[in-house]
Amino acid sequence: MQRRDVEFTDHGYLVLRAEVAQEFFPFDVLVALRRGPELWLLPTRGAAAGGLILKQRNLRGDRSVLVRETLDDVVPQGTRPAFWDDANGALRVALVTSDA
Repeated sequence: MQRRDVEFTDHGYLVLRAEVAQEFFPFDVLVALRRGPELWLLPTRGAAAGGLILKQRNLRGDRSVLVRETLDDVVPQGTRPAFWDDANGALRVALVTSDA
């Protein structure tokens, strides 16, 4: 299990580095679910399948998606650890960290 870092902005966006977005969300669409102390991001197979669309944030190819509503407007700010869960097909993002 390799740790990936993601970032929450003060405006309620989740930012994924280009390589993370390409590896786990190749169609730039995902479903976001809150599961206890984590945000689960599950890829879908294109916009026709529904979900949230990842938008290109910069020339490097980083992506962002608005998750404020999914988190009931309680969005952590800053970098959080995430890991890919093969069994559930989800990128699991910690909403609370031991140093937060």
